[in-house]
Amino acid sequence: MNTSLIKKLFLTSIFSIGLTSSFTTPAAGLPPFVEGQALPSLAPMLERSMPAVVNISTSTNVQVNDNPLMQDPYFRQFFNVPKQSRQQQKNSLGSGVIIDSKQGLVLTNNHVIDKADKIVVTLTDGRQLNAELIGTDPEADIAVIKVPADNLTQLAIADSSQAKVGDFVVAIGNPFGLGQTVTSGIISALGRSGLGIEGYEDFIQTDASINPGNSGGALVNLRGELIGMNTAILAPTGGNVGIGFAIPTNMILPIKESLVKHGEVKRGLLGVTTQDLTPELVNAFNLENKHGAAISHIESNSPAAKAGLEPGDIIVSANDKPVKNSQDIRNIVGLLQIGDSVSIEYYRGNDKKSVIATIGKQEIPQYAGEKIHPLLKATVLTPTLKDQVEGVLINKIDTTSYAWKVGLRVGDIIISANRYRIHNIDEFQKVVDPRSALLINIQRGQEGFFVVLR
Repeated sequence: MNTSLIKKLFLTSIFSIGLTSSFTTPAAGLPPFVEGQALPSLAPMLERSMPAVVNISTSTNVQVNDNPLMQDPYFRQFFNVPKQSRQQQKNSLGSGVIIDSKQGLVLTNNHVIDKADKIVVTLTDGRQLNAELIGTDPEADIAVIKVPADNLTQLAIADSSQAKVGDFVVAIGNPFGLGQTVTSGIISALGRSGLGIEGYEDFIQTDASINPGNSGGALVNLRGELIGMNTAILAPTGGNVGIGFAIPTNMILPIKESLVKHGEVKRGLLGVTTQDLTPELVNAFNLENKHGAAISHIESNSPAAKAGLEPGDIIVSANDKPVKNSQDIRNIVGLLQIGDSVSIEYYRGNDKKSVIATIGKQEIPQYAGEKIHPLLKATVLTPTLKDQVEGVLINKIDTTSYAWKVGLRVGDIIISANRYRIHNIDEFQKVVDPRSALLINIQRGQEGFFVVLR
């Protein structure tokens, strides 16, 4: 078989599966010609898209001590040993996407810039820009940073609800710090949740290779439009096995708007606890419908209680979106703001009903740090969330404060004070003497360390 015939067969097979429009529309650019025949290429689209994807490097100063005994101030005082702690700099790499060239807004993952003291963005033209943190949403793993808006390129954003399994996609990022890299694949699945990666999950799954450093990078369609932000991989062997996950743009956009406007996501409250329907529950409730989220608990005086929902009701849709399990209702409610309405369809027994509830405010008590100890001035303390280690959470902190300078950060959990284990703010207050030094044990992710405030 001659080469000319092979090329014709290749082109015929590509176009016959529906790629003709993607490669011939002006938006995707015309493919180059080789020996008089057109061969499909992503190069024209990538030339426009790649300048909008940036590399992100961060540095974090962490106080360390080679000898763990030196972390105990009483040990040092008894043996008259001077404080020997030193600072160690931790560096990490990731990716980001310019989504607003006029304001210099860059989208990335929260875990890429989490607790960073310095964030540097490197553009494809080699420029290195210091970035300012605008806001983060750890539960959805989304962050927005800002760089000087000077001759930037932004990505167009697609409606991710139009994406379909089998669509061709391209991942652009900075894997292993190699520099900008492009991989291609298809959308393998949509609406992936329940993976335990983030608090709110509605992932696009793709077999386009995603590796460490790709986090925060772009997943684009063949028109060069952003349809998702690369976030995680499933890697049981430690390497890429063709199962990567991206946060869809329709989940990103409302969170991004809230971060730009408020610096945080002000999530509302419906006031229900739900669980997945199992065959046992379907039989126990004698249900005809086998999909939905079963309400197991309703908070008193919550929007759900006021709307008339009851334990045992089975939610099957919210705001016209189907609810297949408890993660679906969590995602839908988690993207709503305080005061928004949510229309809920549910089954009570085998009777289908509908109701409209108004999302309320989550009442989380906040305490000014200086009321507990003067050296915690400019911090805001809250109880820890249910899925965190019990203690006192540092919810806000001024970057010019003493607490920041000694190494405390937003998200740190105080689990002991003056060598007493604490589980809540009341216990914290009882063991603290505002007139003396304060020794606290911090839990930060999987790491723990002591800090002395004096």
